[in-house]
Amino acid sequence: MSHHQQQQNQNSETELPQQEAQAEAAEPQANAEAAAEPTPEQLAQRVAELEAELADINKYHQAELQNLGRRHQEEIQAAHKFAAKKFAEELLKVKDYLEMALLDQSGNFDALKMGVDMTLTELKRAFEQAQIKEILPQPGDKLDPHRHQAFQTVESEQEPNTIVNVMQKGYTLHDRVLRPATVSVAKAPEAE
Repeated sequence: MSHHQQQQNQNSETELPQQEAQAEAAEPQANAEAAAEPTPEQLAQRVAELEAELADINKYHQAELQNLGRRHQEEIQAAHKFAAKKFAEELLKVKDYLEMALLDQSGNFDALKMGVDMTLTELKRAFEQAQIKEILPQPGDKLDPHRHQAFQTVESEQEPNTIVNVMQKGYTLHDRVLRPATVSVAKAPEAE
């Protein structure tokens, strides 16, 4: 045998055991991979477990949402129920002053006037704290249908649709009209 042939034989002899060793090493790995792959039954069971977990989480969150909604409704009801509490407390003073004025038998007009003035001061303070403000247009102001209610029209030298006279003040609550001011409005004089 030539030297070259001997080397080839040696190489093939050493390669053969290496290939067999690699094949044997790969065999347990393939068996492990095959064993690691779940069966359809195992997959179905795992899916059922995950679906059950998801259903439990969903129930928990639904209950949490219902509780939040209920608490929110209770807070809204409490806010509506007691929204006027502070204003009502302020009005109690006004009522007390009016009752005291009615009980006064002295006939002293100045004392009565002073009591009414004190009552009005308390009422103004209550309005201020509740953000109730007067709408008091001035003669010559343009009619604002959102803030003024025209009670009558009168012939006037003023520009048409301007306020001639205020018959009753209006009021706003936080810039929302509670009652428009009642006014008389100018109209052009009729031509003769």
